Amino acid sequence: MTDITLKLNADPLILQALREDISSEDVTTNAVMPEKKLGTVELICKQDGIIAGLQVFERTFQLLDPETKVEFYAKDGDAVKNKQLLAKVTGDIRVLLSGERTALNYLQRMSGIATYTRGVADLLEGTKTKLLDTRKTTPNNRIFEKYAVTVGGGYNHRYNLSDGVLLKDNHIDAAGGVKKAVLAAKAYAPFVRKIEVEVENMDMVREAVEAGADIIMLDNMSHEQMAEAVAYIDGRAETECSGNITKENVKAITDIGVDYVSSGALTHSSPILDVSLKNLRVL
Repeated sequence: MTDITLKLNADPLILQALREDISSEDVTTNAVMPEKKLGTVELICKQDGIIAGLQVFERTFQLLDPETKVEFYAKDGDAVKNKQLLAKVTGDIRVLLSGERTALNYLQRMSGIATYTRGVADLLEGTKTKLLDTRKTTPNNRIFEKYAVTVGGGYNHRYNLSDGVLLKDNHIDAAGGVKKAVLAAKAYAPFVRKIEVEVENMDMVREAVEAGADIIMLDNMSHEQMAEAVAYIDGRAETECSGNITKENVKAITDIGVDYVSSGALTHSSPILDVSLKNLRVL
């Protein structure tokens, strides 16, 4: 993330998370550390995986005290190992103790997403198909989770509802059919916006192609149906497949030749990567 992105978009969310954890005071820390003392603590990885979110981890402490210093021994996107020393954090011990859980929550969650994404992306290596995330993210954490996907080797689909046109089943029902929905979107949306439409069968595929959709999402279709659809579309629109795509089954669609595969599992089902702050010392 750039400094501007952190300040404008991430900082308010990190502060909100800190306020959630410290509503008035950190009673435990204030009991054992009533005055400022300088200390250091080590960030240690407890699992093999891909690290992501180190800037957010650092920012959490610096929002509590700008004088906090973090010395990193890894960078986002690195493959890390169990017991590896990732960083040392130095500053007011009260800040180290009070910011610990929030900083680790971000780092564990983001690293878990990056690790899972890398595992799926590796299965698509050597094919034309790009791996996309979805909007199935934790509320108020989308900026962190979608960033973690890119660190893991995936790509971001639209960021939010203002970012692009995606006509799903309920939009199509509201409009009265695929063609009417696509034509309405073409009439309303700025010409720079691509129009994507979700389809579930070959009749809808044909209608989407006829209406001039830019991207056709093949949703929850069988392998045979997707292959038939891609052959019919034949480059007249970009293609995406979606619907219960996971690490366990993504390999099966690589022979179809779709341009994109989107997976909500990248953000809603990735387990965390276990990291910990240990060995605190008073300086």
